[in-house]
Amino acid sequence: MIPDLSERHKPIASFFKLSPPSDDWNQYRLSDDQIDFFHANGYLAGIRVLSDEQIAVLRHELAELIDPKHPGHDLFYEFHSNESTDPLTVLFHALGAWRISPAFHDLLWNPAFLMPASQLLGGAVRFWHDQLFCKPAHHGGVVAWHQDYSYWTRTQSMAHLSCWIGLDDSTRDNGCVHYVPGSHRWSLLPVTGLANDMNAIESVLTGDQKAQFKPVAIELKAGECSLHHPLMVHGSFENRSDAARRGAVMNVMRDGVRSASNEPLLHGVPPIPTGEKIEGQFFPLLFDPTGKIQNIS
Repeated sequence: MIPDLSERHKPIASFFKLSPPSDDWNQYRLSDDQIDFFHANGYLAGIRVLSDEQIAVLRHELAELIDPKHPGHDLFYEFHSNESTDPLTVLFHALGAWRISPAFHDLLWNPAFLMPASQLLGGAVRFWHDQLFCKPAHHGGVVAWHQDYSYWTRTQSMAHLSCWIGLDDSTRDNGCVHYVPGSHRWSLLPVTGLANDMNAIESVLTGDQKAQFKPVAIELKAGECSLHHPLMVHGSFENRSDAARRGAVMNVMRDGVRSASNEPLLHGVPPIPTGEKIEGQFFPLLFDPTGKIQNIS
């Protein structure tokens, strides 16, 4: 029986060295120019958050997690060996690795991510959920254009941030993420599918939005991340290259976001009544810029 690591609200290994936010943490602070770029464009890319050694550990644990027979499989909120609707392509997508894998659990407490997240959110950082996206070489599937918050309206207010971390070099050839700069200022769009037709979003765009639809490829080295706004329109194309494209996503919110649904916020998680603050076992407080790090065993 695999223990549920969501019961541990602090790092459980020596994956990251944590200390109270002080001069040690200041090395991870974003510059004013970086913050201005994020607010103007809706994203920021190229921030190194993992060492080569940390990447190797995560890759090793990922190789075990993708096996549907893994003994911790039932702890995933969602597990899709292939979410692609095209039988000739593969898109592995899962939510909940932090509950199963020590390395993916401790990834939440990475100070190289938490300090920028706090700056961009404007307060304390609370965990929402994680994701794994894997596109194998030669036949990796697409992630269609979408806005994250269109899937998250069961939470309010909209004070969220996503961090996409490359576990491989992410390039145009192997299906890197693309952003549409400025689309974070658009209104919430209807859901048109996550792993289907890349052009489906066109059916819900206005003429002005179509004119502004000029995607930018976000090529990253392994261990680098991109950060994006919850309304940022983004997607990624097929992987026809000789190299796999594996990525981990951490989705967080500013402390104080509340439930907007009486239904479970994630599969298998007890409901949080509408209007109540999101917190508890499955939504730990990760970082408080006043200096209070949660260390709940």
